[in-house]
Formats: sequence, C-alpha cells, structure tokens
Amino acid sequence: MRRKVTTGLLGALAMAVPAVAGAAIDPETKVALDTVWVLIAAFLVFWMNAGFALVESGLCRSKNAVNILAKNFIVFAASSLAFWAIGFGLMFGNGNDVIGLSGWFIGGADNSPAMGDAYQGVFSSLNWTGVPLSAKFFFQLVFAGTAATIVSGAVAERIKFGSFVAFSFILVGLIYSLGGHWAWGGGWLSKMGFLDFAGSTVVHSIGGWAALAGVLVLGPRIGKYMADGTVKPIPGHNMTSATLGCLILWLGWFGFNPGSTMAADPAAIASIALNTNMAAAAGCLSATFAAWLLLGKPDLSMVLNGTLAGLVAITAPCSVVTVGSSIVIGLIAGVLVVYAVLFFDKVRIDDPVGAISVHLVNGVFGTLCVGLFATDGGLLMGGGFGKTTTQLIGIGAIGATTFVLSLAAWTLIKLTIGIRVSAEEELNGLDTGEHGMEAYPGFVPSQEMRTEVI
Repeated sequence: MRRKVTTGLLGALAMAVPAVAGAAIDPETKVALDTVWVLIAAFLVFWMNAGFALVESGLCRSKNAVNILAKNFIVFAASSLAFWAIGFGLMFGNGNDVIGLSGWFIGGADNSPAMGDAYQGVFSSLNWTGVPLSAKFFFQLVFAGTAATIVSGAVAERIKFGSFVAFSFILVGLIYSLGGHWAWGGGWLSKMGFLDFAGSTVVHSIGGWAALAGVLVLGPRIGKYMADGTVKPIPGHNMTSATLGCLILWLGWFGFNPGSTMAADPAAIASIALNTNMAAAAGCLSATFAAWLLLGKPDLSMVLNGTLAGLVAITAPCSVVTVGSSIVIGLIAGVLVVYAVLFFDKVRIDDPVGAISVHLVNGVFGTLCVGLFATDGGLLMGGGFGKTTTQLIGIGAIGATTFVLSLAAWTLIKLTIGIRVSAEEELNGLDTGEHGMEAYPGFVPSQEMRTEVI
C-alpha cells in the first residue's frame, strides 16, 4: 500500500513537470492538476478560520474568549449547510440577471464529468473551469464561510450566541449569495464588466456591511463610551494569539487570491501571490507609521490590522495590477484602516477588533482599485473613467442591498429571539453566561477586570 501511494505521488509530480515547463499536456492531466490546486487553495482558505479565531479572541477580553472561539468554530458548520441547501444554487445556479433559480442541494448536475470535459448542467456560470463540481462547491464554500466569520469580531463581547448563529444562516444562505450571483454567478454586474477577482466586495465588503448593520442594532459595549464623550480603550487580552492569527490569515490569503484562478496556471498563480504579499507588507508598514504618528506609539493591533487591510484591498485587483501598484494599494490601505478605526470610535460605532475598518472600508477601496490601477484600462494607467464607473456601480449596488437586508435580518432577530445578552452577563463575561465555562480557569483576573466588575 505504501509503495502504491509513493508511486502515485511520483506519477503526479512527473505529470506536473510538463505543465511547469510550459509544454502542452493532455486534458485529463490538466483537470487533475487544476483540481489538486483548487483543493489545496481551498484548504488554505479553510485554515483562515483558525486565524480569525485567534485574532478575534486575542483582541477581546479573556472573559469572552470561549464565546468568540465558539462563534468562529460553529460559523463554518452553519455556513456549510446554508450554502449547500440554498446559497450555492442562489449564487451560481441558472436563473436570471438577479438571482439563481436552480441547483438547490447541488442538485440537477453531474458531479463527476469526464476528465477534460467542460462542465454542463444547472451551474453554467462555472463552466469556465473544468474541475469537478464538488471541488468548485468546496472552494466557493470556504469563501462564503469567510464572509460570515468577518461579522463575528465586530459584534463580539455582547451578542447572544444563538442570535449570531441564526444570522450566519441568513447571511450565507441569502444575502451573501445574492450579491455573489450579481458579480460571480453570471448576474447583471458581471455582464457590465464589474471585476472582483477574489472578493474584496463579494466576500469582505459583504461581511463588513453585515457587521456594520449588526453593530448598529446591537449597540456598543458597556463602558466603551463615556458620558463626557471620551472613548475608553478596552485592550485585548492576548496579543500573542492575535499576532499568530494574523500570520495564519496572511498565509491563507495565498490560497484565497491565487486559488481564484481555479487552474494550475504557474504564471498567474505566481504573479497574484507576489502582488498579494507586497500589498500586505506595504499595509503593515504604512499602518505602523500612521499609528506611530497619530497615537504616539506603533500600536501592535494597528500593525496587524494594517497587514489585513493590505490583503483585503489587493483581493479584487490582484490579477490585473503590477507589483508597483500593489505596493501603492497596500500603502494606502494601511493608512485608511488606522483612520477608519479612529473614525468609528469617534462616531461611537463599537467594533472590538476593527473588522469593519479592515473588511468594509478596504473592501470598498480595493474594489475601486480595479478601476484605478488595472493595467488594461485603469484610470491611473491611462484609461478612461469606464472601469472606475462600473466598479463604483457594483460597490454601491452590493453594498446598499447587503446593508438593508442585513439590517432587516438583525432587526427581525432582535424582535424575536433577542440579540443582546443582559448587562449582568456582559459584565461577568459571556464565557460563563453563554457557555458555562472559562477559557482560563484558575487564573487570577487582571486589574482591569477587577476594576470593571467593581
């Protein structure tokens, strides 16, 4: 058995050599290589769930760590079922320019077409790649789960666990998939020429708009904003966790962006990976210095969010811009996220981890960057306003629809099962109130926690 596995791996590597060298390969080999690449990329994106869990729990207080970890864990399970039952068909099923009307439960399609054959069935918007339908579904699923995970951090430390799970089903099953159909499922935006290669809008802005609606319905944490207008800092309890989580997210993005080729194309994968990394690096540095200038110290949470901002911003244009443009995009994104965090605090929108600043603000910016920096027709590259106008239409349409539907969903949840824990439970911590356990049992509470309770 071990010998057969080894022989199979060597055979796969041997088949890969002609592809890497640029030689022609037969269709079956190409489909096999494309499928392996798509699944590896999907596994990397799935691993981003660990990154989000560590970032969000680290940037919040220890008394809420179990709750945040539980939300980040269960959200992918909820997303999987919602996307399988409804979301995938709504997003990619054949229908009209507004909505998919077929393919519920991944039905009505051949899941195992002959190797090399173009996929034919009720998901014609995915015909452009020849990998099996199961691989296409799983790759799109991890993106849907990412959008839902974004919401978790923004509503942290005061939301009911069950209410968050309920909203996750609604977001992935309906709201995310509707906007995704317009942009990626053959809908009206894609026909206009709207480009969002890996999801600055479809994933990150949709998650950000949903998070903003949730925060507005939920309200700020107790003690965050004083009566005299001052903002009380509520520091996270574990910056080691947050830093490790950010590194995991940085790694996962090399599946997120290059994987969106859905083909083992060496030149495209390498170019997109490089653009992704350089934007992240530039965002990290510009956020560091912006925070240093504005706050007097190089705040680590800003450093981490600056890196994520660069990654979010490059997600839409990563396939159509140069390395130099990627660096410029990252530099701007890093500064934007620092100012956005300070702005949202000023207007009393309480986002404990900066998710709205990272994903919404820079999702919008990154999508706009396609129109500004695209080598073929970008406004700043010598083109006209055509691409920029199309990108703005897509940003506005998906943003407005997502926000309104999310606001309605959060309000419905509030009026039915309730959305916020009691004041007593919030002060004592959601870990014991919602889950009956502590993340760090036996540890002495910090001075900040003792003061808060008193």
